[in-house]
Amino acid sequence: MNLLELSLNELKQGYHEQNQQLHCNYCDCVFPLMQKESPELMAAHLKTLHGPNHLQLIQLDSKYNTLTEKQRALLVVFSSGAKDKAIATEMGVSPATIRHQRFTFREKAKQAKLYLATYEMCFDQTEVSLLAVPERAMDVDVDARFAITEEEYTATVKRYFDFSNDRLELRRWPKQQKVIITLLHRVIEEFQHNKHYTDKETTDLLKDIYFDYVILRRYLIEYGFLDRTADGRTYWRCS
Repeated sequence: MNLLELSLNELKQGYHEQNQQLHCNYCDCVFPLMQKESPELMAAHLKTLHGPNHLQLIQLDSKYNTLTEKQRALLVVFSSGAKDKAIATEMGVSPATIRHQRFTFREKAKQAKLYLATYEMCFDQTEVSLLAVPERAMDVDVDARFAITEEEYTATVKRYFDFSNDRLELRRWPKQQKVIITLLHRVIEEFQHNKHYTDKETTDLLKDIYFDYVILRRYLIEYGFLDRTADGRTYWRCS
């Protein structure tokens, strides 16, 4: 599951839309979007195979899930709708302790909501060109075609990349230069800053993304995203 590619609503419902299909967030199950009953079929699939979605999120095996075992257990019983007194009796603590835990979860939710709103306001500025061609680009006439907004970037990435295997995979090579540059902005994110890669490391990394790694590497270098030594033995990110 790629959390960055899923909206809050998609996380809550347990599936997302991609390429005219509904994709389960937890397995490879898909239903065609044109099929009228697809949402109901997906909901049935989630319930039967994965169980309640809130339990999947609570137990999600991800570095971003920082809930402790105690917090997970509390969220499970809170989701049951049980009264504080009943929960306290079940867990062997006082009702005041349970009330405090509810309060703590609410405060964390408020913090998360404020942070998310701030993040989206700061980074989702669709009217500003945030993706500029790197200064090291060679023999390129930089014009309006290369002024890529964040909104265009997000839409293009979702259209051309497949994240279902928890890694970046390019479905096909585009013809338009603007689309190519947009995709290169995403590909270069797979390279770490201030790190040098051998020719083999670079080849292996790009092969995982697209079978024609040669064209991918050529465009990364041509547009100034990637640089290399004269002998071609060492590569590094420069954008």
